[in-house]
Amino acid sequence: MNVQLFIPCFVDQLFPATAFNTVKVLEKAGCTVSYNTNQTCCGQPAFNAGFWDEAKSVCIKFLKDFTGNEYIVSPSASCAGFVRNYYSKLFDNSSLHHEVQDIGKRVYELTDFLVNVLQIENFGAALNGTAAYHDSCAGLRECKIKTEPRKLLSHVRGLKLVEMNEAETCCGFGGTFAVKFEAISIAMGEQKAENALATGADYLISTDLSCLMHLQGYINHKGYRLKTLHIADVLASGW
Repeated sequence: MNVQLFIPCFVDQLFPATAFNTVKVLEKAGCTVSYNTNQTCCGQPAFNAGFWDEAKSVCIKFLKDFTGNEYIVSPSASCAGFVRNYYSKLFDNSSLHHEVQDIGKRVYELTDFLVNVLQIENFGAALNGTAAYHDSCAGLRECKIKTEPRKLLSHVRGLKLVEMNEAETCCGFGGTFAVKFEAISIAMGEQKAENALATGADYLISTDLSCLMHLQGYINHKGYRLKTLHIADVLASGW
């Protein structure tokens, strides 16, 4: 199967290893992966900040960058969810309506694609330790992902998956929310990290590096041993 890879701008700039591991996992699943180097941002930051006209310009570029009929796969539920759920609001009753409807059906978050489209759960990965899983707001509420990451992690050799309290509660990042409401954001991150620590987990895993970046900042500040990992990095381990 041919797939187009969508790497969000912050992943490209801050977590490139996860992008390469996403390719590794998709190729392990038998996919031929193409990457358009002209791609940039999906437009979510501008949209969330209220700059809808500016967001439209970025979103139109996204539509042009991902033409075709292949699936579009991203290691970010936040960005995939934005394209899937909010492009239609920006381009309602516009000449791009049909293109938006089409791309919304083709874009997938990685775990959703692996489990529900390819129907593959075991990637022969290995990671020793105990892990808690954080349900990101975008993954859970916008991409409707709940069981998919857990199914994939259940097949990782040496990994024990435990559930933490309030796994579905927001971590406090929320993009510009963390900047505008710093104290609240930190308090929410503290609650999430402490709940993960209470399980005795070595790792905190999620589909969204934005959440994990926020949580790792709090963890590092406190000097805790807990390590955050994107699920693509886990699935690519042990090969």
